Amino acid sequence: MISRRQIFAGAAVLGAASLVPGLGQAQPAPRRGGVLRISVDQAAGVLNPLLTRVNPEYLVAELLYSGLTRLRADMTAEPDLAESWTSTPDLAEWTFKLRAGLVFHDGTPCTSRDVAASFTAMLDPKTASAARTNIGPIAEVSAPDAQTVVFKLKGGYADLPVALAYTNAKIIPEKIAAGDMSVLSRSAIGTGPFKLVSFEPERQIVVARNEHYWDPARPHVDRVEVLVYPDPAAEASALIAGDTDLMASAQPSEFPRLASASGVKALRVPSGQFLNINMACDLKPFDDVRVRRALALTVDREAMVGFAAQGFGTPGNDTPLSPAYHFYQQAPLLKRNIPDAKRFLAEAGYPNGLDLTLVASDTPSTRTQLGVAVREMAKEAGFRIQVQTMPHATYLAQVWTKGNFYVGFYNMQASADAIFSLLYTSNAAWPETRWKNPDFDKLIGEARVTADEARRRDIYGQAQALMREGVPSVIPVFFDLLAAQRPYVQGYQLNPRGAVFSLDKLWLGEGAPKRR
Repeated sequence: MISRRQIFAGAAVLGAASLVPGLGQAQPAPRRGGVLRISVDQAAGVLNPLLTRVNPEYLVAELLYSGLTRLRADMTAEPDLAESWTSTPDLAEWTFKLRAGLVFHDGTPCTSRDVAASFTAMLDPKTASAARTNIGPIAEVSAPDAQTVVFKLKGGYADLPVALAYTNAKIIPEKIAAGDMSVLSRSAIGTGPFKLVSFEPERQIVVARNEHYWDPARPHVDRVEVLVYPDPAAEASALIAGDTDLMASAQPSEFPRLASASGVKALRVPSGQFLNINMACDLKPFDDVRVRRALALTVDREAMVGFAAQGFGTPGNDTPLSPAYHFYQQAPLLKRNIPDAKRFLAEAGYPNGLDLTLVASDTPSTRTQLGVAVREMAKEAGFRIQVQTMPHATYLAQVWTKGNFYVGFYNMQASADAIFSLLYTSNAAWPETRWKNPDFDKLIGEARVTADEARRRDIYGQAQALMREGVPSVIPVFFDLLAAQRPYVQGYQLNPRGAVFSLDKLWLGEGAPKRR
């Protein structure tokens, strides 16, 4: 087995502290008031909720906008703008009833017409929203009356209420959805628990309580300040010093320091969050599955948990489903096998090895760590890999969904269908690998319209087997979600999905700083 010293000279293996948020523990009654300062690790550059792409943008969109449903920590749907829903027996038509008296931040009513127009915009390819292929097989959305929304689907779909909690499935005014949506790049007109006060995406976003939110008891805090800290050490230091109250995400390198710091509560939960090595399956050399298999065989997955996740994670097996997913299929973990890797490379026409450049964004820093680990692990098989790290903004503009060999980063999705449709079907919202497998597409489509639990499990098992065989990307490790907070922050719970925050449900207890 490759040692950590070979990969990260002089680095120490960190202990896997097991600090998890308490579930079911008695909490004091929520207190109203105060200013919450939450830190994020990168800019929230996109304000339009239909187009958000990264966690800080999802967080801001969740503060300002609402969906029909929300996602609980157990990956089930709870009511948001919709107070109830029903379906026909074949699951092909769903009816959602809206709450009474909903209003947008500009004071105009929010009705079923706004909901229908929002989903029509999401489903329009011209909008380029990731929601288009992640909110279910929707054929038509109608508004028979002001408080009723009807979804007619292309087939039965049991996951629709969960799918409608997707990060980009937010409700915007009809006049914007059917008109000029560019206004949402500089202003926010939602029905969310907070209203936008100021927007400096590289530094700070400030929101204030929406006094006309549908739940008069929430939000509990008066204002939220979202502070951007690109440097993880500086972000951790700010929390330890009390300059911030909550870190949305903590890096494994900083987690032990946070866990041992006075006045800090460390948070940890297993998740389906992963880094993957994306290979363009439509371009040489990765259009040959033997090259992809060869690379996969160079990776020591158990060691990678220590190298990239620093012990805070579980091994991956080249599918995006971790044990946290309902339809995860257990299979023997792919073992590192250098002789077979060399053989596959030679059969593919590279008996003397292969020169490659692997691109990694600088955010999160674990992307580069994973890239360096893969570089060292793959050397023995003949892969000569240069790891190129670049600023995240440049990566998004020039590499993401365009490059041929780069490190991706994704949160857990709400369902197996959601993650497969996001990344790996032929019509994926973000087709990073450009993998085209008709058999895989057929299985995912069949699972969508299947109500029987056992049958769905079998279908998703076959789909995972096809991924392990085709290796559109190498997924060697899943990360636990790590965060930290000051002890006076009450009512906050890490969601395994990673892109769900529910800041309207937390409050500031005794000892919270007085801010204006």
